[in-house]
Amino acid sequence: MSNEQVVNLNTKNKKINNRQLVKLSIFFTSVIAIMLIFLTNVYIVKEGEYKVVRQFGEVVRIDDQPGLKVKIPFIQSTTTLPKVKMTYDVTEEEINTKDKKRIIIDNYSVWQITDPKLMITNVRSVTGAESKMEEYIYSVVRSELGSLEYKEIVNDEKSSRGSLNEQVTLKVNELLQKNSIGITVLDVRMKRTDLPSENEQAVYTRMISERESKAQEYLSKGDASKNRIIAETDREVTELLAQAKADASVIRAEGEAEAASIYNQSFSKDPNFYSLYRTLESYKKTINDETVIMIPSTSSFAKYLQGNN
Repeated sequence: MSNEQVVNLNTKNKKINNRQLVKLSIFFTSVIAIMLIFLTNVYIVKEGEYKVVRQFGEVVRIDDQPGLKVKIPFIQSTTTLPKVKMTYDVTEEEINTKDKKRIIIDNYSVWQITDPKLMITNVRSVTGAESKMEEYIYSVVRSELGSLEYKEIVNDEKSSRGSLNEQVTLKVNELLQKNSIGITVLDVRMKRTDLPSENEQAVYTRMISERESKAQEYLSKGDASKNRIIAETDREVTELLAQAKADASVIRAEGEAEAASIYNQSFSKDPNFYSLYRTLESYKKTINDETVIMIPSTSSFAKYLQGNN
């Protein structure tokens, strides 16, 4: 072969190789493009979430079961909504109680999306749902606490907070269902109640005054009880002493009568001895070391002193 034929053959082979490379490039590019399109239109639904599928902005499907899902390329898009329970801290609000006391209420709620399509249709987003829920909670809490007096709300012993939380939760859910918000409130709780700052000092002063008045009342009742107990005790002591004296007098009289009877029985057996005994007893009472006795010689004293019996 001539040199010219060799050159032509090489040129022809190069053209064939270039065409093949172009075809291979187009093939691999197409495959990669198809894979990218497939991957970008496949989405995963996780546990605890909703996937909202939109087509030209309209909701066409809600996927709530975990797994791999596919959407139409370039036409459909997805957004995610939480399926789990969520906590929302309600903004503090000032309300008036039944007895015209102003208090600041701080609540929180536990809630959950139960119908994503309704929620998106009526409030558009989670933020919108929370805003509407807060509005209903404030309305119901203001109505419920407005029917209670201040002491019923803050006094732990007389507080109706337990039943109040249940009532608020029930009524908020009724409003949410009535207005088709697509969410459910599981619980509403009152975290704390505060007084407006300008009222605190006046309330503290009144509380101190009430406590002092109550303390004085207790002291007065204590003094009255003490005086009553002392009077009752003195009366009982007087009665007991009088009864004891009366009993002692009776016992003493009975003893003296019995002693006299014994004396009579004893001395009647020997009258002379009794006379001697009585005389000696009188000596014990009338005679001492300085006693001077002047008696007739015929008296009993003289007779016994002289040894004449």
